[in-house]
Amino acid sequence: MGAPSVPADSLVPRPAELSTGDYDGLVLTPSTRIDADHAARGTEAWLRTELGAATGLPLQRGDGQNAQIRLSVDPAAGLGSEGYRLIVDGEGALVVGHDPAGAFYGAQTLRQLLPAAAYRRAPVDSAARWTLPSVRITDRPRFGWRGCMLDVARHFMPKHDVLRFIDLLAMHKLNVLHLHLTEDQGWRLEIKRYPRLTEVASWRTESQVGAGSPPVFDGRPHGGFYTQDDIREIVAYAAARHITVVPEIDVPGHSQAAIAAYPELGEGEPVGVARHWGIIDNVLNVTDATLEFYRNVFDEVLELFPSTYVCVGGDECPKEQWRRSETAQWRIREEGLADEGELQSWFIRRFDTYLAERGRRLLGWDEILEGGLAPGATVMSWRGTEGGIAAAKAGHDVVMCPTDTSYLDYRQSEGDDEPIPVGTVLTAADVYTAEPVPAELAEAGAERVLGAQVNIWSEHLDSPRSVDYMAFPRLSAFAEAAWSEGARDYAEFQPRLERHLLRLDACGVEYRPLSGPHPWQRRPGVTGRPR
Repeated sequence: MGAPSVPADSLVPRPAELSTGDYDGLVLTPSTRIDADHAARGTEAWLRTELGAATGLPLQRGDGQNAQIRLSVDPAAGLGSEGYRLIVDGEGALVVGHDPAGAFYGAQTLRQLLPAAAYRRAPVDSAARWTLPSVRITDRPRFGWRGCMLDVARHFMPKHDVLRFIDLLAMHKLNVLHLHLTEDQGWRLEIKRYPRLTEVASWRTESQVGAGSPPVFDGRPHGGFYTQDDIREIVAYAAARHITVVPEIDVPGHSQAAIAAYPELGEGEPVGVARHWGIIDNVLNVTDATLEFYRNVFDEVLELFPSTYVCVGGDECPKEQWRRSETAQWRIREEGLADEGELQSWFIRRFDTYLAERGRRLLGWDEILEGGLAPGATVMSWRGTEGGIAAAKAGHDVVMCPTDTSYLDYRQSEGDDEPIPVGTVLTAADVYTAEPVPAELAEAGAERVLGAQVNIWSEHLDSPRSVDYMAFPRLSAFAEAAWSEGARDYAEFQPRLERHLLRLDACGVEYRPLSGPHPWQRRPGVTGRPR
């Protein structure tokens, strides 16, 4: 016979309420049918596709009375936004969601109750017995923003790998994919009005290897971009899994690739697309023409991305070119600004107004606090928690993603055999036990914390395989920290995580083993990225 049903206490993230029943559970057979009301039809189609592929069962559509698995949406069920109830008893399996997202998360939990082979794309055991244990689960997320930032600008990730990554986010009940699309080292989004952004800015001649000084380069061209139809596909695929894709077009710093394509955007001599990592001096100028250029860019971005939030970056903007620039100094005098810090704020405010006029909201890294925060801005607090605390106390919404608990490109141990020994050590336990709401906001301001996200910067991640290794299982730990209420104890979580790794195995995720670096990644003495 196949593998037994999975214990209900192996769920990740941990549900709010769980009890087991006295029934034998529901055995899936060739006669098992799935039914859904209109609002849950999308989840029904997803569940039938995923479970049908893994089990080989037809899982035909039922008509209500003859369906063993029933999905529905009921806003009056008292479950709360994105909440669900899952009941498996002698009559079958019932998933009720507060909204379509809740029904989808209930179906995700139902899938976790089956053996890990339920995550494969074809049956591996013709004799397998697919049993859902008898349970009653009521669940809802702690935060409305449960996100992951994926940097596809430093190293491009092909579309099919982005779609796979979306499935992994959905598996963990995460609901925001923040796509970092532009950088000094590459521009990844087709903008029809400005074709050189992809003809020129999407490719660099070579890439820095590691973080040493002087830099070492690999001698290999690197590039790629998403067409507008690619983006429409990515956004629609994510939306079907209740994930919002938030685009980031970084301004006014981290813009050398755009300047390489259109030199009139810059302050200095013509430049090429950057090959090395770190903070680069080249920044956008502050002319009316440059502002108009980016308004035209954002016009196309807004058509592609329906997200309420649009990220304009705003981080790590050097000021030296502005200090030497006659145009920048004229702008400071003309606008009555105090200095270059206020000039950056002035620049960001132009896009806060632009987005607000179109019913959107500006999102930026915590540097946008410097020189005065734009009225409608939401802050991503990455340089510790201080920026988020200050923004929340000033009445602004924040997303918490401090480096010491949220940067999944950081090293995972002190060992010399870590393949990417950059940043401070960040273990799965560190990610799991981190509290998204700072203690300083416990009594006032906590309501301004929309949630949390982890960030995967890709300077040293040159393949989807490397992204897997750095993201997992730390992203699994983060998913529970962002979803589940109550105290978190890593000693309690680790056995569930170990069982969860079987699901990642079935999905083909090349995660870092809890015991240490995997042999394929282990490189004694390596100071850069894996090859």
